[in-house]
Amino acid sequence: MRGPNRSEQIRRGGWPLLPVVLLVLALIDLRVELILLWDHLTVTSLTAAVRSHLLAVTVLVAQPSLWHHYRRVRG
Repeated sequence: MRGPNRSEQIRRGGWPLLPVVLLVLALIDLRVELILLWDHLTVTSLTAAVRSHLLAVTVLVAQPSLWHHYRRVRG
C-alpha cells in the first residue's frame, strides 16, 4: 500500500495547532465546572457537568484522535 500523497500531507499537516486550540477552548468552557468538581466530586456533579457541557467533554475525549489526525507529517 502506498503512503499518503502530497495533497493529503498538506491537508493533514495544514492545521497543526487545531487540537491545541480546541483543548484550550474546551478547558475555558469547563473552568467553573472543573473548580466545582475539584471542591466536591460527586457522581451527580460529574453527570451534570457532562450533560451541560457535552461538546467540551466530547472535545476532551477526542483529543487523542485529534492529535493523531493532525500531527505533523514528516518526510
